Amino acid sequence: MPIFDTHAHYDSNGFAADRDEILSALPAAGVGLVVDPGCELESSRAALALAERYPFVYAAVGIHPSDCAGTGEAEFAALRKLCGHEKVVAVGEIGLDYYWKDNPSKEFQQTVFRRQIELAIELGLPVIVHDREAHGDSLAIVLDYPEVRGVFHCFSGSPEMAEELLKRGWFLGFDGPITYKNAQKAPEVAAVTPLDRIVVETDSPYLSPVPLRGKRNDSRNLFYIIEKLAEWKGVSPEEMTRITWENGLRLFPKIGAFYKEETGCTE
Repeated sequence: MPIFDTHAHYDSNGFAADRDEILSALPAAGVGLVVDPGCELESSRAALALAERYPFVYAAVGIHPSDCAGTGEAEFAALRKLCGHEKVVAVGEIGLDYYWKDNPSKEFQQTVFRRQIELAIELGLPVIVHDREAHGDSLAIVLDYPEVRGVFHCFSGSPEMAEELLKRGWFLGFDGPITYKNAQKAPEVAAVTPLDRIVVETDSPYLSPVPLRGKRNDSRNLFYIIEKLAEWKGVSPEEMTRITWENGLRLFPKIGAFYKEETGCTE
């Protein structure tokens, strides 16, 4: 069964030296699908270029909260245009980041976040949400838009926040930090998350799982995350691989439709 990395930044400069070598090696390593989210217009276009080159790669386009300074109508118009491409499957990576002090103001981040949610709703696309040190505001904003669906990437909120999102149809992304010794909340979040709402992510080239922490990450390391989730949820790694594959296709319906059309199946 192939694995589905629902969040990896192969457009990153971290892959500048060997990007094509890494991507070309993924299918033979069991990686069947990858979603590459942009963080501003340039990286969104780069992610889309990779999606055009590699059949198993799809793009999300969006403006990350750390990169949203100066965003105005021209940027929103360009984003809308990118969303029309057949291999763009979501709006993301979008959200709120209150961790870095030199980020744009909270108010401006919230405005850009809301505008992109509204665009996603209008176009019928899911969203990929970045939420760092902004749990309360991130939850409050998405609850203002009951029509929007998507995933909270690298979820770091409480089990209670998870339950609020889950009952509204959201998916939660689990990444390398769930393998770290200090991952105290992650088992509690996994415990309240139904199997059909879990997706797995590497966030490559960042957040490498144990035993590769500190090294550059790529989608081949997703197996460590799958193994940890399988342990917590009491299923085999093979079953967790199948479940997260199917969940990824439901999270990104355009990929599910493409995959079914090309292969005649959803597994």
